[in-house]
Amino acid sequence: MRLKLPQIIGHRGAAGYAPENTLESIHTAADMGVEWVELDVKLTKDQVPVIFHDETLERTTNGSGLVAEATYEDLRQLEAGSWFSDGFAGIKIPTLEEAVDVLLERGLGLNLEIKPCPGRERETAEVALDVLSGIWDDHERLLISSFQHVSLEAARDMAQDWARGLLIAEEDVLANWRDLADYLDVKTVHIGSRLLTRELVEDISDEDYGVLVFTVNEPDEARKFQSWGVDSLFSDRPDVVKESLLTVH
Repeated sequence: MRLKLPQIIGHRGAAGYAPENTLESIHTAADMGVEWVELDVKLTKDQVPVIFHDETLERTTNGSGLVAEATYEDLRQLEAGSWFSDGFAGIKIPTLEEAVDVLLERGLGLNLEIKPCPGRERETAEVALDVLSGIWDDHERLLISSFQHVSLEAARDMAQDWARGLLIAEEDVLANWRDLADYLDVKTVHIGSRLLTRELVEDISDEDYGVLVFTVNEPDEARKFQSWGVDSLFSDRPDVVKESLLTVH
């Protein structure tokens, strides 16, 4: 049975309007009426799952170095908002547990992308899903995704009844999407927008997988993908994209 998904999923919360992968970004998405958000999870050196995208700290915090070499206590000392704008100065990198608390409070569905540091593909999935299993029980509003096949294997082995999504951004991986989707027993296939074609959407849909596309911020592109039959669009600007889609029907 296909997973029921909204037309638009807020990318890293609402990354066009608030610092990505923060509690503030989740709240911003919820305030816009977004039903689901996508968030990235990594592990600290001491195995605390945190909501963060990059392997290094420089782009979105006042810290530097590898996330994999930082303890949770190290990350707590950093601020993760002023890079975006002064109005967000002082906000923190959230833990997975803190993010889920906000998601539950705001009634949002979650696409959790396992974004492991190199060499921690299985470990990141196992620790994150172990934490998640203790605090999230709505299986219809949860999708676990990853580019890393080992992470999806771990998710399949550990939480068989949670829906999984295969992320694809490279053409060589795309060539094997059927075999990978079957082997990893996923519900959805997530394709980078530059790789997507109408034929590919039809092929994936015909195999009864949901088709999701990332990251779509332009109304014209959103309307095109919608006309091709894509199930969901990831967007940094979910309000703009949603407005454009509502005019299409």
